[in-house]
Amino acid sequence: MGWKRLFSLSNISTAVMTVFLVLMLVNPSVKAAVMQGLMKVGLFQPGVPEEVAPESKMAPDMAFADGEGNTFTLSSLKGKVVFLNFWATWCPPCRAEMPSINSLYKQYKADKNVVFLTVDTDGNYKKAKRFIEKQQYELPVYVADSRIPEELLGKSIPTTIILNKKGQIVYRQEGAADYGNDRFIDYFGKYIRK
Repeated sequence: MGWKRLFSLSNISTAVMTVFLVLMLVNPSVKAAVMQGLMKVGLFQPGVPEEVAPESKMAPDMAFADGEGNTFTLSSLKGKVVFLNFWATWCPPCRAEMPSINSLYKQYKADKNVVFLTVDTDGNYKKAKRFIEKQQYELPVYVADSRIPEELLGKSIPTTIILNKKGQIVYRQEGAADYGNDRFIDYFGKYIRK
């Protein structure tokens, strides 16, 4: 009689849920997978304005470096629309939004008017590049080569910024978001066509 009570459906489901919750707390990949699933059902949608933002504040300048030691500044990218994402390999929300950023990147990577900057906030290029390659993403990886201004990155990652061709901040999202939805793609495309 005791074994039947121990292995009841209620106890088994409680044990499974407990294991799942523990995994979510200790394993960033599990938490990221859950968040990706929630994105697919419509949660974590980026807040997109109805219209293209009017004249906005100029983005402060900063420098970036790639794995080859090449550096460039944000101001050198004027004339291009910039998708700037600050992230880290250990961050579950960052991991959760990466597939949608990769999808957006693949859609625009041939467009000479668009630049994608995925910036590892830990400053560990090799680790970030290994993560991107392991996940089979095509995203370019950079690290900050100067101080990151608070106007670009506050206190939370992931943070995504869009700069228009004039170098103005026209979009800012703190926290994970699904950048593969049609509404965001349409909003992003308006700046490229402008």
